[in-house]
Amino acid sequence: MIDEGLQAEIRAAYQKLTESLDLAPRWGQRQMIAEVANALADPDAETPIAVVEAGTGTGKTIAYLVAALPIARARAKKLVVASATVALQEQLLFRDLPDVMKHSGLSFDAALAKGRGRYVCLLKLDHQLSDRGADPLIPLYPDEFPGAEEEVAGPMLDEMIQALGDGSWDGDLDAWPEQLSVSVRRLITTDQSQCTGRRCPHIAQCSFFRAREGLEEADVIVTNHDLVLSDLRLGGGVILPAPEDSLYVFDEGHQLPAKCLNQFALRFHAGGTLQGLRDSERWLAASTEAWVAQGLDERLIPGMTSLLTDLIQRSEDVAELLWHLLPPDEFERAEHRFPHGRIPADLAEQAAGLVAQWGQLNREATRLEAALDNNQSSGASSAEGATASTMDPDLNLANAQGLVARAEQQLAVWRAFADAPGEGQPGDGWARWCHHRGTPQTIECQASPILPGELLHDALWQRAAGAVITSATLSALGTFERFRERSGVPASARWKQVASPFDPGRATFCVPAMTAEPGSQDAHTLELIEKLPALIANDQGVLILFTSRRQMEAVLEQIEPVLPHHVLVQDRMSKNRLLNEHRAHIDKGEPSAIFGLASFFEGIDLPGEYCRHVVIAKLPFAVPDDPIAAAHAELLEAQGRDPFMEISVPDAAQKLVQASGRLLRTEEDEGRVTLMDTRLISRRYGRSILDSLPAYKRELG
Repeated sequence: MIDEGLQAEIRAAYQKLTESLDLAPRWGQRQMIAEVANALADPDAETPIAVVEAGTGTGKTIAYLVAALPIARARAKKLVVASATVALQEQLLFRDLPDVMKHSGLSFDAALAKGRGRYVCLLKLDHQLSDRGADPLIPLYPDEFPGAEEEVAGPMLDEMIQALGDGSWDGDLDAWPEQLSVSVRRLITTDQSQCTGRRCPHIAQCSFFRAREGLEEADVIVTNHDLVLSDLRLGGGVILPAPEDSLYVFDEGHQLPAKCLNQFALRFHAGGTLQGLRDSERWLAASTEAWVAQGLDERLIPGMTSLLTDLIQRSEDVAELLWHLLPPDEFERAEHRFPHGRIPADLAEQAAGLVAQWGQLNREATRLEAALDNNQSSGASSAEGATASTMDPDLNLANAQGLVARAEQQLAVWRAFADAPGEGQPGDGWARWCHHRGTPQTIECQASPILPGELLHDALWQRAAGAVITSATLSALGTFERFRERSGVPASARWKQVASPFDPGRATFCVPAMTAEPGSQDAHTLELIEKLPALIANDQGVLILFTSRRQMEAVLEQIEPVLPHHVLVQDRMSKNRLLNEHRAHIDKGEPSAIFGLASFFEGIDLPGEYCRHVVIAKLPFAVPDDPIAAAHAELLEAQGRDPFMEISVPDAAQKLVQASGRLLRTEEDEGRVTLMDTRLISRRYGRSILDSLPAYKRELG
């Protein structure tokens, strides 16, 4: 039970905050405060976890901060607040937390935690400027190949050095005034595997480590899901405080399972892996003489060189084997999923060989890393005739660390294939597949757990001092079952649905009569083209959502010229610019319509006149080409279960709630949600989806 003193502190902070901001205390907000406090306050609780679905307008940020901050301090734990995106974490740090601290009487120190890839690496920037045109570090990841824009990045890098020097920039790439392409970011960033840490000559000025310094003193650490998961993948407590010392809040927590799969998935990319092996081979050949002159054991390099040669050959062989597994008549992209994760015998044999060879390379590369580290620590002098690049100790150490990391990654990949079930054996809960994008160099094979729940349970829920998972959409079809299965949160956690304070009766949910269903794609598209202009003719602010880019583009081609609205289309400009232009049109009294895809189903905030009508082209069933989803469906079928009703329908219901939720953003909002899909009425599953929506007024058919 929560201590009475803590209860009083939380109650007083909430009262002071609501009075200071002239806010009416909300029943749902009070409910959420109670759930968070009861879950986190008891250090002896068997499951100190609360899962709270808080409807739009609940004020969940205030609720979890007011409850969790005093408890974290009382229990001497760090409060780690993780959002889904960097933009949301900056909103928390620079707006929400200062507001709570200013108006609640709570005093605390907050720090922002972002990954190394969000900061410039001074070692790489220095090498880029001294070795223009060539990246001296061997790329760690398969898609790290030079882009055309890298050739013109020089002036920007000079500007960065100047800005760092005069103090006008702190090295945070998100704060750089210009848009940075992915390839340019790779030129000047590093990660855990290649960062030499305290041994780097630039450590005193390192932007990442300067940002990290504030974490030890901070009461609250604001970060994102990806960084928490990345830290857990490294064992926990490497980048962020250890789970045992942390109380977590996962805002937008419905995204956590999918992000977990992205973090823990395993991948072999033929072109990238072969490139890395060949680069490493050349690096060793160029450096060996100088290293031996410095005292490195000369027996170490020949064994590594032989291993690299063997791995290049075996990687080429496995790429050839995978190529022949793929459909020969699909030239631009082809994919092959191994049913039930079962691997044919010849691939399993190659995988076992790769496990042995990558394991040996990992051991040898670890020895090389230790030897180079010793040389650097002892200040061994450069050998006569050695080039600057081969004798740069920082560069060599980073490349050795990168080789160790690459070996560890590939060892994990091939273990997942070598240990896979064979023909006739039961599946093991993993999805395995391969694909290409036109050439043998683009061959990839991947392995991933089908459900991330076990990973999250073992790495996070079982270890954390406490956790809160919250979002406006955690349930599906009125239950938490789908989220519980995917997230691994124990059933013994506290599960609570808190209703939105907004009146759903101010909105009308409409399914107009239509002759075509989305299954008849061309006919459905033609009917959208016919009906949409009249449907939105009298609306100022409109959001039109599609699940198919192809359908959206086909509709736009026909109706864009005849609409009186300013037409703003996702991906024709940045999201922020699109929303700002839309608001500007509405402010001038001019009609504006946003056309968006699945990512606009959530995270779009257009209150009042900015959005009075949300149009949804069809029920948001997932496209059935995702190999993990297909493997999950296959697993359920093998158990005699119905994947459509257990996966597709709940997921579609949840996404429909998210899309519909774009309409009512304040207590005064009103308008219409129109779904152009009569399956909601005509199909048996439609009733359960319809019943999961808020209690809108309805106009059906």
